[in-house]
This record gives sequence, C-alpha cells and structure tokens, in this order.
Amino acid sequence: MRTRFAPDRGLTSRMVVTMFLLGLLYVVFVGALVALGVRALTVLLIAGGLLLAQYFLSDRIALYGMGGREVSPREAPELHGLIDRLCAMADMPKPRVAIADSDVPNAFATGRDQKHAVVCVTTGILRRLDARELEGVLAHELSHVAHRDVAVMTIASFLGLVAGLMTRFALYSGLGARRSDGQGGLPIGLIVMVVSVVVYAVSFLLTRALSRYRELSADRAGALLTQRPSELASALVKISGEMARIPTRDLREAAPFNAFYFAPAAAPGATLANLFSTHPPLERRLRQLSEISAQLGRG
Repeated sequence: MRTRFAPDRGLTSRMVVTMFLLGLLYVVFVGALVALGVRALTVLLIAGGLLLAQYFLSDRIALYGMGGREVSPREAPELHGLIDRLCAMADMPKPRVAIADSDVPNAFATGRDQKHAVVCVTTGILRRLDARELEGVLAHELSHVAHRDVAVMTIASFLGLVAGLMTRFALYSGLGARRSDGQGGLPIGLIVMVVSVVVYAVSFLLTRALSRYRELSADRAGALLTQRPSELASALVKISGEMARIPTRDLREAAPFNAFYFAPAAAPGATLANLFSTHPPLERRLRQLSEISAQLGRG
C-alpha cells in the first residue's frame, strides 16, 4: 500500500496483538458452540452478511447517518485545496469530500479502501477551526484512510456481532433445551447465552482498545505528515472545549458515530470510563503530540 504516512511500530504491534486476541477468542467461541452441539451456521451466515454490508457500504451508511453531502471543488474550494495538498504530501489518491450540516464540531473518514473513501467534515468544525488546525484534523482522517482503519474495525467487530446474535438466538429459541443425553443438567440455551455474553463483553473491550490505538496512531501519523503537531493539539483542545457548549440532545444524536469521529461527541466528563471509550483521553493525545513536538524541535 503506497503512502508516506509515518509508521508507528509500537502502536502497530499493539493493534496486531489485539487482533490476534480477537481471532483467538473467535476460535474458542466457535469451538464452545460446536462442543455444545449448537448449530451456529445460520447465525454465522447472518453475521457474515451484515459484515459484508457494513464493509462494502460503510461510506454510504456513515454519510447517510450523518446527513453528509458530497461537495465539489467549486462548492468548497478551501476544503478541497487542503485535502489536495495533504494527498500530494502523503502520495495517496484523493478521497471524495463531503460536508455535514451539524453544529457538532467533528470530522470522520470512512470507506473500505483508498479508492472508496470519503472524508466528511461538519459545518461546526469549519466555523471553529482555522486553516492550519483543520489541516491537522484532515491529516488525521486521511491517515485512517491510508491505513484502512475502517476495514480493520469492521472485521474486528465481527465477533461481537456474532456473540450478540447468538445471545438473542439462545433467548428466543433454545433457552429451555436440556442436554440431549437425557441426564438433565443446565439448559443448553442458558449455557450458550452465558458464553455469548462473556464473549461479547471481552470482544467489546478488545475492540475499544483497538479503536483507541488506531486514534493514537492517526494522531501521530497526521502530525508527522504536516510537521505541525501543535496545530492538531490546538484543534483537539478547541473541539473538546466546544463540545460542552453543544446541546445534549445533539450530542446524543451524534454519539452512535463516535467510532468514526475525530473526537467523541460528548462534553468533558460526560463519557464513560476510558476502558469503554472509542478514543484515548484528551490528556493522552496531547501528551503524545507534545512528545512529537519535542522530537521535531518545535513547540
């Protein structure tokens, strides 16, 4: 994959380990279902179909959900100009460009690969950031595109989807079924449900950890591409502060897209524990950017 975004071996190794653990969990889960005599083929087929739909239609789904609209260079010349420059610097194809009419200051990138990618910014972020800060945010989002983070997170979420569907399957169809050997014991459906809930919880935590790693990686890659980490830090601080001024109702409507966003749609202090967050704490992101500034010899 051709790109000039700087690699981050430390974060990459952590993401690889997390993906390995998810894969191992998947193997154990399927093995447990087979041992229990559960016919999981239907659930796997349904989950696989949903995964494929999410994988191939992620750009359309995200744009539709956020009310994003593709814009031409004539409609948004400054935005297109920034993305043109960054794509030239990163040596990558230019994605489609969209704007969502929302006062929530944010941006996201989606699409399964560079040829099917779209970068979307809200009108709220365009009003609040200057050109250099916006460039830092866009470099972060283009890093997600270059590293195919949407595809990675879609695949990583597959196990949680299977476990969730299996839990419902156990609840609605097999909760009262006993062991087939006639020896009684716990209902097979209950065992399946408990195993599925545990697997879902573990996969949820691993996927959230993977999401936090990729956000730190995108911050680093974007800052190194522009060589101005302080501008990205400024954008983070400004956006996080502005979230407190957004009506709670608007934040709740935007929250389902937090995994896509540059910054979570929540006021400071309103998020769940860091363990459950899709993004690293603001302090962690700022500390990394400060370290990069020191490495580059800039403030």
